[in-house]
Amino acid sequence: MDDETVGIALVVISAVGFGTLGIFGVIAAEEELSIPTVLALRFALASVIIWPILWSRGRLQIPSRRIIAIAFALGAGGYATQSALYFFGLEFMTAGMVAIVLYTYPAFVVVLTAVVHPDRVTPPLVAALVLSIGGVALITGVDPAGVDPRGVVVVLGAACAYSFYILVSQRALTTVPAETLTAFVLPSAALSFLVFGAGTGSLTIPNTPTAWGAVLGIAILATVVPVLTFFAGIAKIGASRASVISTAEPGVTVGLGALVLGEPVSVVTVVGGTLVVASVLFIQREETV
Repeated sequence: MDDETVGIALVVISAVGFGTLGIFGVIAAEEELSIPTVLALRFALASVIIWPILWSRGRLQIPSRRIIAIAFALGAGGYATQSALYFFGLEFMTAGMVAIVLYTYPAFVVVLTAVVHPDRVTPPLVAALVLSIGGVALITGVDPAGVDPRGVVVVLGAACAYSFYILVSQRALTTVPAETLTAFVLPSAALSFLVFGAGTGSLTIPNTPTAWGAVLGIAILATVVPVLTFFAGIAKIGASRASVISTAEPGVTVGLGALVLGEPVSVVTVVGGTLVVASVLFIQREETV
């Protein structure tokens, strides 16, 4: 296969991998694993796997102390917050709904960027914001199946936290490769959940095959595999095209939620989700112009 086909396939694999996160998250919750336990194990195991892989490929660099400090702040702050709120949202909504609402994060990026650079606000970006808000409003207001207003607020918080993470990381990425930044973000996120879990007494050890399967699925299939395949895909088809293809992620979660967990999927859910994904495509298109 040519590089383009391979690149597209890699990004599709990445989208499918990330799309399984909510499914494994629901299973972990059913096994009564606490959020700090799940996420501490997720990021610790992912770090243990990703570091040797990047090192063996010569893709791991030791950045400056400043970049390391930024990476640890991003992991312990932005990425940890986003992940915690995402999993907390699963306690109120279906995995599919959580995935759709989380995908409003590009709209938050636009809003936060506009606060600093109002001149960058264009009609297509405004249209994207309207589509994103409209999609969530449609799902929440018209089709309450699988939707809890508390969950919507929590996951919108996750989207907002992720937008901060993206904006701050963009500055760091001007001097360090994305793989390297990720390699330092992951262990810092693991450490933050380990400390929080130990301090609150909420850390537990998975004690059933299903619980361990959920944890390993989250760490490997929903973290390591999609992270590595996304970076590999970017190298072949570029970040812009990879970002567009990755919009398949919420659709994957909705589909798997229905097939694996029996979650309800209605026409309104599909339409609302389509509006949210369309807003992402609008934003991606505008950023590449």
